[in-house]
This record gives sequence, structure tokens and C-alpha cells, in this order.
Amino acid sequence: MNEKTRTRVGGPEDPREGLEAVVALRRTLEALEAAQVENAFVLGWSWARIAEVLGVSKQAVHKKHAKRIRAKYPGRPPGREDL
Repeated sequence: MNEKTRTRVGGPEDPREGLEAVVALRRTLEALEAAQVENAFVLGWSWARIAEVLGVSKQAVHKKHAKRIRAKYPGRPPGREDL
């Protein structure tokens, strides 16, 4: 990769700006994932099905999202008859 290609792919020439952009993208991506996992779960998807689509293990997705979803929906979340 040459200097011209690296700048085009990497964004700003100032590394601080580029790294701050990476942080912002990660935060946005985490929020998007959380919202979509919650949406899928409320619609009745299993942890295994969510994990398969995300390309992670069922345990990983459960560990990352279950506590937050349980706190938001004490008892049975809407649309979930299997709990």
C-alpha cells in the first residue's frame, strides 16, 4: 500500500482525527448492534439464531446483551411467550 492509497483508505492524514473517527464508528456500531439484538430478541429470535447471524457464539451474544435486555424488560419481554 503506497502513501496515496493509505491516505484515501485511512481517512484524515492526522492520525488523531483518524483514530477519533474509529472510536466514533465503534460506538455507533455497538449501539446499532445492541438495538438490533434487542429487536430480534423481542421478536422471538433465539440467542442461537442471533449469534449465527452475527457470526459469534450463542454464549458470546448472551453474555454481551442478555443482562441489558433483562433489565429493560423485567419479566417477559413483549412478543416472547417462550420465557
